[in-house]
Amino acid sequence: MEFQFAGFLYMSIKEINRRRTFAIISHPDAGKTTITEKLLLYGGAIQMAGSVKAKRSKKFATSDWMELEKKRGISVTSSVLQFPYKDHAINLIDTPGHQDFSEDTYRTLTAVDSALMLLDAAAGVEAQTRKLFDVCKDQKVPVIAFINKMDREAKDPFDLMDEIEKVLGLAVYPMTWPIGMGQSFKGVYDRVQKRLMLFQQGADRGKQVPLKSFDIQSAETKGALIKELGEEQAAQLLEDIDLLDSAGDSFSLESYMKGEVAPLFFGSALNNFGIETLLDALVEYAPTPQARECKERVVEPDEKKFSAFVFKIQANMDPNHRDRIAMVRIVSGGFERGMKAFHVRSGKQLRLSRPTQFMAQDRSLVDQAFAGDIVGIHDPGNFKIGDGITEGETLNFKGIPLFAPEFFSRVQLKDPLKSKQLNKALDQLSEEGAVQVFRPVVSNEQWLGVVGVLQFDVVQYRILNEYNVDMTFVRMPHEGARWLGGDEEAVEKFVKENQGKICKDQHGNPAVVFDAEWRLAFWTERNPGLEFYRSNAFLT
Repeated sequence: MEFQFAGFLYMSIKEINRRRTFAIISHPDAGKTTITEKLLLYGGAIQMAGSVKAKRSKKFATSDWMELEKKRGISVTSSVLQFPYKDHAINLIDTPGHQDFSEDTYRTLTAVDSALMLLDAAAGVEAQTRKLFDVCKDQKVPVIAFINKMDREAKDPFDLMDEIEKVLGLAVYPMTWPIGMGQSFKGVYDRVQKRLMLFQQGADRGKQVPLKSFDIQSAETKGALIKELGEEQAAQLLEDIDLLDSAGDSFSLESYMKGEVAPLFFGSALNNFGIETLLDALVEYAPTPQARECKERVVEPDEKKFSAFVFKIQANMDPNHRDRIAMVRIVSGGFERGMKAFHVRSGKQLRLSRPTQFMAQDRSLVDQAFAGDIVGIHDPGNFKIGDGITEGETLNFKGIPLFAPEFFSRVQLKDPLKSKQLNKALDQLSEEGAVQVFRPVVSNEQWLGVVGVLQFDVVQYRILNEYNVDMTFVRMPHEGARWLGGDEEAVEKFVKENQGKICKDQHGNPAVVFDAEWRLAFWTERNPGLEFYRSNAFLT
């Protein structure tokens, strides 16, 4: 496709450099959806932040669009949020915090260029944070850290720094430093701008008090600190800053991009404190759209020709229209509404119709988009997660696998006449990654596999509310599944000997389920040449 207006290449590079595409990762209840709301608020995208767990009020988080999310007060699916900030175009992907929905987050992290890691000041580094950080590390996604809830009782800031470095193996550089905590929380000292940011309960943004001297140890500075903080907290801040400065560490953008160090910020998302400083840092430090690796080659963002990949499929965002949207990360070139593109997996030319950009479930048509942007494409059923879309070149993008499920259920349909609707529902939900469908080779049953048990509740809720099919799940004793690969004769022999445990996934690939780890070890020992894969990445 050739763009018909002059200066596109210059415009494209300029637009690419404006983009910042990132995800927020955290353990449940660290305040992730709240901070998402506040980032949107400061970006001018919304006028009022919704309460994630609003009960009597009708305010709900903008990023939580599914009715089940509003009822439970949790995010169960990733949502795309796009907004402008200081001449930058921000693509923010709000990911599920609950560990039972982590597979959606794993896939989402393949579509971003950086991540904001949110930590609870009282809890520190928690289990889900470790898992998600490991995915960031594997994907080479640089991280900015924000320690939230400083207006509550918390761990010592130095202990939190030490915990991050020991547990995650990630060095941190405090850009801001807290003054007190809980009831005595006074705000933060901005080490970069050399200013105080004073916390005021209920204030919109907090009070900024610039210091008149860059030397925090000067008499003039000490006087200003005592006036604002009191003698005790002023002395503590001076001691803390002196200790940080004497460590001799300096922030390196190169080390941040390599994932070796994270800029660290403190604040309170619920009270709007520290968010503006954080957002400023995101546009200053977070990388512009990065290159993406394919099996064939590396694709650079400033290439003229269009390329993109599908990282998520969401069906029925508008239940009234039973629509289906393929969420596409643009890797290179420019996107134009109505353009034709090459669908690598099928080898067909497809028209990319009704392209949309998102504010959670709210959508608007988009005429143009550039590398780094997330665009929703109306999908009648052509796309699957991981599909590449180009101007004709065969490009298979890496890093968007399915992960082996750990919990299984058999589907029981209450009305047998609804089997067609059930099959449609399961096909669509599996293609969007909400659940994995396995069909045993010796029966007509359908087994559903998930990474976390709460996914069963979500799937049941959506099948009933979006497809009007009433069904139940019967839990199965399986502990895991593995995709089969390796020597073809070994695969064929194993399938014949274990037909009762063999099934096909939604793409027709053979897999085996097992009820105990020892059985998997036994099979591995007895079947040389046979490979048992934890993900289907080897097939993609």
